[in-house]
Amino acid sequence: MLLAASILMRALAVVLLARAAWIDFSTQKISNRDVLLLLCLGLGSLLLLSLKSGSWLNMGLSAMAGLLLFVALFPFWVLRKIGAGDVKLMAVVPFLIGEGDLIVFAGLLLLFAIATALLVKNPLLLPQSAFRLYTQHLDRQGVVPFGVPISLAAICTIAFQIYKALVLATSSGILDQLN
Repeated sequence: MLLAASILMRALAVVLLARAAWIDFSTQKISNRDVLLLLCLGLGSLLLLSLKSGSWLNMGLSAMAGLLLFVALFPFWVLRKIGAGDVKLMAVVPFLIGEGDLIVFAGLLLLFAIATALLVKNPLLLPQSAFRLYTQHLDRQGVVPFGVPISLAAICTIAFQIYKALVLATSSGILDQLN
């Protein structure tokens, strides 16, 4: 039951991450409300998994990773190289995905950040004219909505975790016991 509740919280986090990505793309803002909701969902999911496993190590390591990311990215916000919402979102991501899949998240983030930067710098690669005009506008302003690749990488990592949990639950017979 704890696993099902944790999967549900992660699924809700995916929806909220998609919303944050869209709002960041369209307005270049990530609201504190969205970040706090994501933090609560991440903490709740980690709490349920910690209760299930009996170990609080994952929650502690996630908290340390979140604090480390916040401290490491804060100077970039001070220098106006990254937005405050992006810094806060990055600090919350370890709570959403746990410490076990941070490497997967980092690889996906690198891939999506490069793709986003390429699309913003070369909008002629895009097929739709309105979308191309918008990215040209972002390029003229010198803004890259970094919340989009952060959210996409987190969504993909969470989807991978949900898939692993469902495969594990199916192979161990947990789902058969619930029916």
